[in-house]
Amino acid sequence: MSLALQVSHMLRAKLRRGSVQSIEHAATRTWELAPGVTRIRPRAYFLPGQLERVTGWVFTDRHPRHEMEGGVEEHHGPTLAAQLDDAWLIDGVLYKGAAVAHLRPRTSRWPQLSIDRELDCAAIYCTPQGNRWFGSWLIDDCARYELARREGVAVTTDQPISAHMRQYEAMLDMRPLRLKNAFIRRAVLFDDSGQNADKHLRFRRLRERLVARGEPPVHPGVFLMRGTAGDRRVLRNEQLLAEQLERTRGFRVLDPLKVDIATIVEACAGARVVVAVEGSALAHAAVAARTGAALLVLQPPDRFCNVFKHIADRDGHHFGFVVGLPEGQDFRIDADELERTLELFPA
Repeated sequence: MSLALQVSHMLRAKLRRGSVQSIEHAATRTWELAPGVTRIRPRAYFLPGQLERVTGWVFTDRHPRHEMEGGVEEHHGPTLAAQLDDAWLIDGVLYKGAAVAHLRPRTSRWPQLSIDRELDCAAIYCTPQGNRWFGSWLIDDCARYELARREGVAVTTDQPISAHMRQYEAMLDMRPLRLKNAFIRRAVLFDDSGQNADKHLRFRRLRERLVARGEPPVHPGVFLMRGTAGDRRVLRNEQLLAEQLERTRGFRVLDPLKVDIATIVEACAGARVVVAVEGSALAHAAVAARTGAALLVLQPPDRFCNVFKHIADRDGHHFGFVVGLPEGQDFRIDADELERTLELFPA
């Protein structure tokens, strides 16, 4: 299909919104890269009464109680690949006929009518979430990179990346091809949403690269500060809690925005416990933490997130949480509840 014909498809689909298809409909073939797995969901570590404070949640359509209380079977899907023939990646959007996948927001309202590259085979490992949030990039896109390298040239969009992302790419030996406008004769996409055994192994290989110079010494824990960065989730007494854990338990206190990735990885890889407000900072711990380490998440009551429990369960980490008390549009964590929740983790 010529670029002009593809643009015609795109414009017709734009005018007839109901005719737009998901990109999976255009796949020439699909295949399984790794099987799914069923496991018993473990109970999280939390004090009585915490779940009753939850007023809202994200990335799930149910109250987090079903995730946190544990004891039931949970199925995690397989890792799948799909092949598209003669696809177009134009300004962050992948097109194949009337099928569309938005990988990042477009920079122009109208489709661009020129291409920069033609590729025989490209494996696209980036996700819309990873192109928006650092945490998703680290726990999702970086895990897919290994899949992409097996299938062809590892490709991502030309989305600008931060200094921390470049440092991770160097430590993980990631050398992707960044594309804006390209014609791809054979494009491979991935469905890697299931927390299966193969994804666990890929995460462990990521950690091995991060600590390749030597396993850091074990220490009591680290508190990762959030402050006012990112989407608003302000913990009013964050500084006081961090200072308390530093004084009473020998925790390290780090602001990830003020140090380099090597420092963050060293702290998280050696920590028995990582404490942080729910958000992207926890992705550092999800990738770097030792087997048997604990993640303690400080949850805003109106935005409970269970993503890191799925990863903790998969990788042999202990997961706990404290739900905050609302304070205006922000929240506060009770210091005594934080200390008592830490006591729940295995020694």
